Amino acid sequence: MNCVRCASVISLTVASLLITVCNNARSGTAPSSGAAVATAGAGDQEKKYLELDPANFDRSTTIDNEWLPLKPGTQLVYEGFHVEDGEQIRHRVVDTVTDLTKVISGVRTVVSVEEDYSGDELIEREIAFHAQDNDGNVWHLGQLRETYDQVEFVGGRVWLVGYLGAKAGIRMLAKPLLGTPGYSQGYAPAPFNWTDRGRVYQVDQKTKVPTGSYDGVLVIEEWDAETPKGVFQLKYHARGVGVVRIGFRGPDPEQEEMELVKIVHLPPEALAEVRAKALKIEERAYVYGRTPPAEPMNPGAGGR
Repeated sequence: MNCVRCASVISLTVASLLITVCNNARSGTAPSSGAAVATAGAGDQEKKYLELDPANFDRSTTIDNEWLPLKPGTQLVYEGFHVEDGEQIRHRVVDTVTDLTKVISGVRTVVSVEEDYSGDELIEREIAFHAQDNDGNVWHLGQLRETYDQVEFVGGRVWLVGYLGAKAGIRMLAKPLLGTPGYSQGYAPAPFNWTDRGRVYQVDQKTKVPTGSYDGVLVIEEWDAETPKGVFQLKYHARGVGVVRIGFRGPDPEQEEMELVKIVHLPPEALAEVRAKALKIEERAYVYGRTPPAEPMNPGAGGR
């Protein structure tokens, strides 16, 4: 899950990239030295953005990082609250790893679907794209987000690495250690304005949520360019599970707090339903991309 934002600008930027079923796909690229570690390692100076090396992703769709495993068919359900205009609003997020993959900037990624509910209303649905490099770092290569008004589709925005200046970022380091410099979780210019960053805040913590009690928990603090200074979202990662709790520190006006309340391993029929949702989102986004680009009018053609 990523920082909660409301998508108010409609911008369906598209790219003709292939989606396939995960079990039939491999990245097929050659190995390289650990570019991610060199860019975001503990001894390196903090970098504003990271550079993606497609040659460092041999088995990119096998995401088995112990702090953020993304296994197809896994569904995590979170419940909690956030504050809006001084009122505490119930918040629910359903995050599902599908069996779809997508090639982005030469790297085959795993597609996940996240549904965001405020109260009982669906307000956002997005598909996100992640891949794991040869060193075990989990990368974030883009999102396609739709917004809804009382279930009715309003519009969407998309950013993908390699288009309009967007860059990949890291969602989880292979070896997250205290003292590691902050790292980019991806970058996209307006209208998406994705500037998220992360940093190891605490290690070896304990937390208890409805799905169980967890020891040795890793806490990542996240922020972006729009976040007030001194405000951070905290994500508590448990080994073999991923995010189990979300909190905050600092004078956060949203004061979002969420807990993992259910872990589901979807049967084939339920996974097929989520897969269909992801493909539908892509279909809506690609309608515009199937038309020829706009061209200047020929003055001699009489406007025809």
